[in-house]
Amino acid sequence: MAKRRRKQQPNRKRNSPRGGRFLRRLFLLLLLLLVAGGAAYTYWLNRRIVNEFEGKRWAIPARVFARPLELYPGERLSPENFLVELRAAGYRQSASVEQPGSYVHQGETFRVHTRAFRFWDGGEPARILHVRFGGDDRVAELGNARDGTALPLVRLDPAHIANIYPARREDRILIRLDQVPQPLVEALIAIEDHRFLQHHGISLPGIARALIADIRAGRWVQGGSTLTQQLVKNYFLSNERTLWRKLNEALMAILLELHYSKREILQAYLNEVYLAQDGNRAVHGFGLASRYYFDQPLDQLALEQQALLVGLVKGPSYYNPRRHPERARVRRNRVLDAMREQGFASSAEARRAKRRPLGVVHRPPSSNTAFPAFMDLVKRHLRRDYRYEDLTSEGLLIFTTLAPSVQHAAEQALAKRVRRWLPGTEGAVIVTTVEDGEVEAVVGGGDLRYAGFNRALDARRQIGSLIKPAVYLTALERPQRFGLGSLLPDTPVTLQNANGQVWTPRNYDRKHHGKVPLWSALAHSYNVPTVRLGLEVGLRAVADTIRRLGGRVPDTVYPSLLLGAVQFTPLEVTRMYETIASGGFRTPLRAVRAVMTPDYEVLSHYPLEVARVFDPGPIYLLRYGLQEVVQQGTARGLSRWLPSKLYVAGKTGTTDDTRDSWFAGFTGQRLGVVWVGRDDNGRIGLTGASGAMQIWGEMMAQLPLQAFEPTPPQRVRRRWIDTQTGALAAAYCEHAVELPYIRDSAPDGTSGCVRSASEVDRAMNWVKRLFN
Repeated sequence: MAKRRRKQQPNRKRNSPRGGRFLRRLFLLLLLLLVAGGAAYTYWLNRRIVNEFEGKRWAIPARVFARPLELYPGERLSPENFLVELRAAGYRQSASVEQPGSYVHQGETFRVHTRAFRFWDGGEPARILHVRFGGDDRVAELGNARDGTALPLVRLDPAHIANIYPARREDRILIRLDQVPQPLVEALIAIEDHRFLQHHGISLPGIARALIADIRAGRWVQGGSTLTQQLVKNYFLSNERTLWRKLNEALMAILLELHYSKREILQAYLNEVYLAQDGNRAVHGFGLASRYYFDQPLDQLALEQQALLVGLVKGPSYYNPRRHPERARVRRNRVLDAMREQGFASSAEARRAKRRPLGVVHRPPSSNTAFPAFMDLVKRHLRRDYRYEDLTSEGLLIFTTLAPSVQHAAEQALAKRVRRWLPGTEGAVIVTTVEDGEVEAVVGGGDLRYAGFNRALDARRQIGSLIKPAVYLTALERPQRFGLGSLLPDTPVTLQNANGQVWTPRNYDRKHHGKVPLWSALAHSYNVPTVRLGLEVGLRAVADTIRRLGGRVPDTVYPSLLLGAVQFTPLEVTRMYETIASGGFRTPLRAVRAVMTPDYEVLSHYPLEVARVFDPGPIYLLRYGLQEVVQQGTARGLSRWLPSKLYVAGKTGTTDDTRDSWFAGFTGQRLGVVWVGRDDNGRIGLTGASGAMQIWGEMMAQLPLQAFEPTPPQRVRRRWIDTQTGALAAAYCEHAVELPYIRDSAPDGTSGCVRSASEVDRAMNWVKRLFN
């Protein structure tokens, strides 16, 4: 048997020395390739971390603000509109004014704790104001409530009205670490990573505990991630639970800590962490979460509110305090216990905080703009100077001209009227300041929050009689031929074009009035004398006037232009009437005042730009005629809402078959244009007076207004004119009216009543001399 075993031994395979060396070399080569690949991969990760983490680390949407409310003694402002302004800016009524952003209201008196704010032209400190209103809707007193000193002017922080988001709707308010309350930082470290200040990116004990928990559960149940790893996952990686992702996360966390300090990492985490979902907007960072849950700045939160925000890091949806308040309460109290256990809060502080309510506001501040039509105008304005990427990623601060109280009045008036009229009736409103062309309000339709078709900017409709002031202004620029008292023939007229088509314009009342004074033809919006006047001064001249006013007309014009057979948007109509209201100065309409970087560097400031395009005399006469429209013409129904002493000027507009209803009017400081119609161009059965003017009147009645009393130019004198003959008259003449005339342009003839009066005067003087 032994021999047989020895004979079999040579048949056994033996390891070849050459084969062993080959395997060792292959192993070393694979190891070398693995090390080289790992080193290359680590180098690539390192480059990625440095490149993406340096400098500005997030795409921050632009933040858009309304115009700031300026308060000063004597300002025209009602207590009701002041309340609208305060609420729009996020001020809350309270029993005291200890916190910035709060107010106390008692009758005509307010105490307001303003918030500090930095504008493009300087900053405003936080103050506690005493504001008292008089019975005439004016600010009667303005002072510092702390020491009683009077204040000449105060500018309140503006309402935040919108953000301009990128396609990926992540939102955050960037904060610096020194702006974060220390208890919040301590709570975060206590509950999420109590060894944060000791480890170098990963925590081996934490990984071990998580691994044991996962093995016991047979699935991923615990992460064991440090704050640094969480930051890496949120900033660079996906949420998938794989071993490869965890290895990447650990390696990148170590690399991140090699390059950046704990303070930098903690600050980045505070701005990056996901804390809520608001519709299609993701709320990131504690700065925005504080606003979203409590509607307060982060540095004003109480201890229990800070603890709640920290507790949400584990699961913003699961612990949502609005949907699951009890879960949120338990989680908040767990954070407070951890703070107590680690010495960040005393037992008494933790007990008091646990007894307090969650303090979450019932409804979060909306991420969508409440003023979509106005924001449409703002974006169009900004696109002239900024790329879309800049507006959605640079965190720009945009200061607009929107006046919340004016916008509120416009919305209420339009919505109220549209609901009363036929289904499908729509409308649009634009309000500007007369002096500088700032757009205070834009309403794009009856659905006030719908960000779709913006009728104020895009609905091109025939404007009807709104075009007539251009016809009359063209005539009044020829003072030797036309004045307000000039008689115009209101007799039938028929026109025929080259194709044989006949056009016979008619007055709205289907009557002819013989000869009518120019001002009366404008006030009563007579069509026939307007057409005759336009043909006399020339279609080209009228078209040129429209262009100078700011409107656009086609190269080829027809007589129907004289009655408004041209399509304008409400915005284009506003441009035209702004030129009239401002006294012949063409002022580009402005929706933006200034643009700043997040570091308060001014990028753009949009100053007032004006150019005189009409002499003051003819414009003054036209505006007098537009005041007569309101005093005794087609818009006299405004007396239902506004007193005659305001001397409002305006013009109604109605198109054929009552498809469009318009009104454009202005006071001493404010211009408003209103359109009413249907998107399908169907009939609405409303004239300018029964439709758009009703909205205009209700809107302006809610606002403090300044009377329109322009100073006559030096070359303008008032003359008595006989409305029957168009000749000079006297105050005692039966048909006499006093009208403004440009010097040396008054009629040459004299009315018969003046001659008769002169003969009577001579006879009376002879009798007096006889008896004397």
